[in-house]
Amino acid sequence: MAERTLGALAERFGVEVRGDPALVLRRVASLESAQPGDLTFVAQPKYLARLPQCRASAVILAPKFADRAPPHLALVLAPDPYLLYAKAAQWLHPEPEVCPGVHPSAVVLGEVDPSCAIGPNAVVEAGARVGAGTVIGAGSVIGAGSSVGPECRIAANVTIYPGCVIGARVRIHSGAVIGADGFGFAWDGGEERWVKIPQLGRVVIGDDVEIGANTSIDRGALEDTVIEEGVILDNQIQIGHNCHVGAHTAMAGCVGVGGSTRIGRRCRLGGQVGIAGHVEICDDVTIMAGSGVMKPITRPGVYGAGIPLQPYEEWRRNFAHLRHLDAMAERIRRLEKRLAELADED
Repeated sequence: MAERTLGALAERFGVEVRGDPALVLRRVASLESAQPGDLTFVAQPKYLARLPQCRASAVILAPKFADRAPPHLALVLAPDPYLLYAKAAQWLHPEPEVCPGVHPSAVVLGEVDPSCAIGPNAVVEAGARVGAGTVIGAGSVIGAGSSVGPECRIAANVTIYPGCVIGARVRIHSGAVIGADGFGFAWDGGEERWVKIPQLGRVVIGDDVEIGANTSIDRGALEDTVIEEGVILDNQIQIGHNCHVGAHTAMAGCVGVGGSTRIGRRCRLGGQVGIAGHVEICDDVTIMAGSGVMKPITRPGVYGAGIPLQPYEEWRRNFAHLRHLDAMAERIRRLEKRLAELADED
């Protein structure tokens, strides 16, 4: 691996550096734990006060704060320090190279590119295809007729049901289940029982998607469940059948999305957001944590604050009034009492 230096970082990412370009960078680290040779970052001004005590060799920060850095730190100046930190971390901490091969305990009945790595007790069922450079972790199952694109990372104990389509460079963490049956049942009042509706669609996942641990994405009932390119899903998320999630949307942990919901591009959902079924959300919507979405959102913006969902500015105004609710109630009681007294005097 080529040596990672301050000058190489500047050249690779097109940023200005102030310091010795030959300075070797060995890793990224936090302000508190950094040691000589480390690269750290400051994304928020409130952390600038910690720089004098920082032992890192270099720091990423915004150009407007360059004069606030102590002289012992080399500077990497970037308009978005957090974004450059993410890119630098990938550069300084590359993933281990794939060691091609199929473990003797794995069962491979489908088509696997010779450059893949198939872990212990993994199963690739008949008719499944696995693209070049993909890693299938121990105990994972690639269902019959499924397709997994090139350079994917399927962690241990992931289940991909039959017929699903996974794009290129997709990362799926342990315990995730892709393509289980959706929650489709019809009530038979005569026999007083639920009748299962066969789930005949697939799950189709685009390129560069990341799916967190123990997340479930249900297959469609008739049409496919679709996750477009660049979507990131945190741990323990539930995506119902027939949903369509637009490109580059991000969801935090424990989000639940009801069936047949369409979520636009570049949306951001905080933790524990719940979305009812058959709801449509337009592009560029941010929903605050813990909110319930019961009806369509047709205008971009920030929404949140519980159930039912409402525009953030409207919620903030209402909440300001709620803080004074007790005082307002007491004033009303006094006014009512005074009015009653005046009525008695008449």
